Amino acid sequence: MKDTLKHRGMRNQLAEMVAAKGIEDPRVLQAIRAIPRHLFMDSSFEGHAYQDKAFPIAADQTISQPYTVAFQTELLEIQPGDKVLEIGTGSGYQTAVLLHLKAKVFTIERQLELFKKTNLFFKKMGYRPKKYVFGDGYKGLPEEAPFDGVIVTAGAPEVPKALLSQLKIGGRLVIPVGTDNQVMMRITRKSEKEFERESFGTFRFVPLLEDKN
Repeated sequence: MKDTLKHRGMRNQLAEMVAAKGIEDPRVLQAIRAIPRHLFMDSSFEGHAYQDKAFPIAADQTISQPYTVAFQTELLEIQPGDKVLEIGTGSGYQTAVLLHLKAKVFTIERQLELFKKTNLFFKKMGYRPKKYVFGDGYKGLPEEAPFDGVIVTAGAPEVPKALLSQLKIGGRLVIPVGTDNQVMMRITRKSEKEFERESFGTFRFVPLLEDKN
């Protein structure tokens, strides 16, 4: 599969759609314009790549809706060089957006089939997260902590304490919390013990599963 002028035109339209829904960060919109989302999907579904919709991928997971990816990324307020932990690599599309914003990305995937597939894809495309781990995202990556940002791309019934403990002071965790529908939360670490919680509307994600590799 190639990245053509037609694809670029479709990406520009997608970025406009996402902006119309309220995404304002110009760097996030630039990432949506730049990243060839169709390459993250099976070629037979190429036509769906630039609709603002989630789409099924391997292992009963989904590639998130572009608006959702942009929304979560904007909430993280990433600066170049920030250390970001991503829970749920999936297709790698969110990872690519974080890398485009020049974050140092540490990413965890718990579905082995997806982990292997995305690992090959990253190598082929030249996407280079600092670390790509097969494992349980609930636990985070304590050996690499603290992080400037943590992003969770699956719905969590509650906020995993391990992820809060791995935030820097001033660091942000963006996580959808709930069972059927999730509320998007941004939790900012204000001090060792103090966390500020903000909520940003409801979303639907695949569930974040604990200890189920």
